[in-house]
Amino acid sequence: MTALHHLRKRLGPQLRRVFHLYWRMARGMTLGVRGIVLDGDNKVFLVRHSYVAGWHLPGGGVEVGETFLEALRRELVEEGRIELTGEPALHGLFFNDHVSRRDHVAVYVVRQFRQDRLPEPNHEILECGFYAADALPAETTRGTRLRIAEVLDGAVPIATWR
Repeated sequence: MTALHHLRKRLGPQLRRVFHLYWRMARGMTLGVRGIVLDGDNKVFLVRHSYVAGWHLPGGGVEVGETFLEALRRELVEEGRIELTGEPALHGLFFNDHVSRRDHVAVYVVRQFRQDRLPEPNHEILECGFYAADALPAETTRGTRLRIAEVLDGAVPIATWR
């Protein structure tokens, strides 16, 4: 692990609070998007970021003037070199109250895509790959596990991200 990675990991929670305070004042409500990207074997694509602990579904914030689908397309390319080749299905809208009282996330199921190769690790994405639902990395977050179980196992969705 590099010194920069250690610094990001140590300062990550404080930086997220600062950014969310800024977003609260500047935006009022924040919107995010995540993709449950499934390959032909129902393996799910996950990413491990440099600035937050755990493995997550790819995604991020919806920018001002951007639709959810535009944000999903952008984030999938940025985080996984994944290009949509068909329409994703909306899985649900979730209240992400562990981030803030104003954060909401749209989750899409992506089955039609093209990926020429896995991206090289960079300053944002340390690792990524496709994983079987019964062999997810140990550090996969609870919210990520819940969304995967809802899609693959038919578990009843809950309204909050946790």
